[in-house]
Amino acid sequence: MSASAVPAIEPPAAARRFARIVPLAFVTYSLAYLDRVNYGFGAAGGMARDLGVTEKTSALISAVFFIGYFIFQIPGAAFAARRSARMLIFWTLILWGILSALTGVVRSIPLLLLVRFLLGAVEGVVMPAMLVWLTHWFSRRERSRANTFLILGNPVTLLWASILSGYLIQVLSWQMMFILEGLPSIIWAFIWWKLADDRPAQAKWISPDESGAMERVLENEQKNLGSVKDYRAALRDGRVWLLGCQLFCWSLGLYGFVLWLPKIIKEGSRQGIGATGLLSALPYLLGVLLMLASAHFSDRRQNRKLFVWPFLLTGALAFYGSYCLGAADFWLSYSCLVVAGGCIFAGYGPFFSIVPEILPRQVAGEAMALVNSLGALGGFAGTYIVGWLNSATGGPNASFLFLSASLAAAGGCMLLLKAPKQTEQL
Repeated sequence: MSASAVPAIEPPAAARRFARIVPLAFVTYSLAYLDRVNYGFGAAGGMARDLGVTEKTSALISAVFFIGYFIFQIPGAAFAARRSARMLIFWTLILWGILSALTGVVRSIPLLLLVRFLLGAVEGVVMPAMLVWLTHWFSRRERSRANTFLILGNPVTLLWASILSGYLIQVLSWQMMFILEGLPSIIWAFIWWKLADDRPAQAKWISPDESGAMERVLENEQKNLGSVKDYRAALRDGRVWLLGCQLFCWSLGLYGFVLWLPKIIKEGSRQGIGATGLLSALPYLLGVLLMLASAHFSDRRQNRKLFVWPFLLTGALAFYGSYCLGAADFWLSYSCLVVAGGCIFAGYGPFFSIVPEILPRQVAGEAMALVNSLGALGGFAGTYIVGWLNSATGGPNASFLFLSASLAAAGGCMLLLKAPKQTEQL
């Protein structure tokens, strides 16, 4: 069937899909991110003191999460693509809720390391599975926005979780913060199971004509991608490895920033944990606004690179500004951190739209998982290196220089990527 013979998806059908699918994706990833980053607030709010965790040990505990996160990326993507993302996400929601709550119960550093490793292993399947799931529901012209609403769970969660976590620690304790923030994932698992469908053809809330039109549009897009023998061939594609290297460098900056921001702000501002939570939220608010703008214009112009690399290089310059300012002017340095934090998140929607546009869907899941796996290794390295630099130098100044170099390298990788051929989509 020719491209001209494939019926367009009517706007009402698109609106219904966004209204149904996007909230499910957003809430799921939001909860995953809540249970991932609240360790930084726990450590700043008394966990390190109560358990006798040193700076270097805290860096290791933060970083070991990403070792577990790395292991099951590709198997998770394969299961989601070939069997069921719905089933996979259901069980991971329950498991990561339990493990997050256990973080507030354990009383020894070895057990804490084990819990954080297992939490990373369980959550490692979420991102690739959700990206695969979205490719079953949205066309190329919609995908950057769909991916962005998924990944908005990252900065939006950091926005409200920064305030909530600081408040819970201040009013209750760091132990209760972990326990209470683990319960919503378990509850959400059953809502997800009730409302989610793997594909349009399985959904009762969309008409057969609309689901058929959606499937035909997606099939037509696949014809423009050529063939790839199997996922092993896809994993040998140089573009996939370049994207993986980029995400590695990007994650060095992202997680080094996210997991140590509360401590950096608390020590620099000399404010309490409640005020620290409020100050930590502002970079993520800017990130939300920039993500929405970049996704809109990326889908409108069908240009992914243009809405990734400029933000990364701007973020690098902002981190360098914080490095130059040092401790001389905390509030001006903090303003640079707000800009840097916003720019870190801005390009994620367009970025995660690239792999499905260069590889057919039977292998795109594993390729996205490989890219995200390298990002997980960057998260491990960034978390550990920033913690080590803070401990070794007695302040965050060297960390800002490291974060600046990481984002600059990520922006450079994107500039090297050959853009996929643009084709007209219905």
